[in-house]
Amino acid sequence: MKIIGLIGGMSWESTATYYRLLNQMTKDTLGGHHSSKIVLSSVDFAEIEALQRAGDWDASAQILAKEAQKLEAAGAEFVMIGTNTMHKVAPAVQEAITVPLLHIADATADRLKIDGIQHVGLLGTRFTMSQPFYKERLIAQGIKVTVPPEWHQDIVHEIIYQELCQGKVSAHSRKQYLSVMDDLKAQGVEAVILGCTEIGLLVQQKHTSMPLYDTTELHAAAAVKLALKER
Repeated sequence: MKIIGLIGGMSWESTATYYRLLNQMTKDTLGGHHSSKIVLSSVDFAEIEALQRAGDWDASAQILAKEAQKLEAAGAEFVMIGTNTMHKVAPAVQEAITVPLLHIADATADRLKIDGIQHVGLLGTRFTMSQPFYKERLIAQGIKVTVPPEWHQDIVHEIIYQELCQGKVSAHSRKQYLSVMDDLKAQGVEAVILGCTEIGLLVQQKHTSMPLYDTTELHAAAAVKLALKER
């Protein structure tokens, strides 16, 4: 079993979900008392969020690169960034280490292709929805990506930062997200990517008939598959 290196804390709520999923999926695969071998480095999200607002991606890349180096030094055999938005700096993080970085968009694209999904709606932070770093990674793999209009992006973004990242889950906010999904469905999307690791706290498949792809679950599943792959 390979040792998984997880950069967490962005937010800690979703990192807790990662930890549970990694261990549960390992146990489900191997049975018995098995659990994942994980080294975790958890940052202070307030520092990262401030850099995001300031648009200082170079500084945030330096922080995450140092955390990845710590994980590699601690024995991690591959590294995960436990958030979608910060994959904007994934290239810089990968350059800082010699072990592989497991990209969350690649894990998502792999599952979409297996399921034959060709057109998806993407929900996430404003950075993930409006900037090319995530969408283009999917598009390069033959997947059409549609994002909500700007005013819907504002709603989705604010709920993530003002509620979900602070552990708040409300029925009203869920209703707003479902309305955004309905609009995406009207544009012909076949499924919706929950492209922020906190969205799964608010919206699950039981809440909608629209197929949902929870990136936290898909990332964790890809990590367990890689960790258990024979050397």
